[in-house]
Amino acid sequence: MHAANRDLTFAGAIVVAPGVFPSAEVDEVVSDEQKSALGALHLRKIDLADRVLVVNPGGYIGESTSREIAYARATGKPVSYTDPV
Repeated sequence: MHAANRDLTFAGAIVVAPGVFPSAEVDEVVSDEQKSALGALHLRKIDLADRVLVVNPGGYIGESTSREIAYARATGKPVSYTDPV
C-alpha cells in the first residue's frame, strides 16, 4: 500500500488511503471495536474518492476488502486492482 500511495502521489493524485495497516512485523492487536470503527471510516473514505485502487498482491482479497469493493461499486465508484483477480 505504501508503494501504491507513493507512486500515485508522485503522479499528482490525491490519495485517501487506510490509516492503519496491521503488520506481521509488529505485534499489534486491533480490537473488534477498533475494527468496526475502521471499517466505517474506510467506507467514508470511499465516499470521498473518485475511484478505488485495491492493492491485492498475488490476487488476494480479504473479507473486509471484499465488503469495501462491493460498497464502492454500489456507490458507482470505479474499482481497479494492482494484481489480476
